[in-house]
Amino acid sequence: MDVLREANRLGANLVITHEPTFYNHLDDTSFFANDPVYREKLEYVQQHHMVVFRLHDGIHTASPDPVATALVQELGWKSYLTSTNPFLATIPQISLLKLSRDLEAKLNARTVRVVGNPNLNITHVALLPGASGLQKQVLALRRDDVEVLLAGESAEWEAIEYVRDAVAQGRHKALILLGHEVSEEAGMNQCAEDIRALFPGLKVTHVPAQQPLWRPANPPTDKSITKPAN
Repeated sequence: MDVLREANRLGANLVITHEPTFYNHLDDTSFFANDPVYREKLEYVQQHHMVVFRLHDGIHTASPDPVATALVQELGWKSYLTSTNPFLATIPQISLLKLSRDLEAKLNARTVRVVGNPNLNITHVALLPGASGLQKQVLALRRDDVEVLLAGESAEWEAIEYVRDAVAQGRHKALILLGHEVSEEAGMNQCAEDIRALFPGLKVTHVPAQQPLWRPANPPTDKSITKPAN
């Protein structure tokens, strides 16, 4: 709702979004037909003659994945890539605790979560932004040259428990969950830059979706949307 309102305030009637508009992967609205939250959102789109275009599978199937590449660039890790693979990086040795704190600060992430020994020395990192799913996350963690996986999110009974068991078995493995929005926002910001380059006469504004979760120890005090200057 906040992104739609901001788009309308900016005079934009096309919203290109990465995630579903109506709370499920396929945007199936049959379950929400009489839901007041769904209906108000839909009516807002219709009232303001807006179009919402979801850009998800297409951008992720490009090679190399632009969303992962943008996260690497946001972290300043481009020189640490082990190859042309944007999912693997070799970084200067750092403890898991220090790495997680650095990521939290660099990405301004409110709810970073970590599984593993805080004192584990990290050199080899795999990156899977968003919700890549159990199999991709386990395949990344299974590699001998990966000590920690940076992911957007994971169901708590899936990769999280896999890493807990790996740690209990004495394996040098860890998982850092950045938050889904945090892990992919840089990718959509780059998407806006690319659209500007393709259509130089078109006004294109990146409106951050903002992080949906917060910790009780650090409740949000600002507005949910940061108003762009342009």
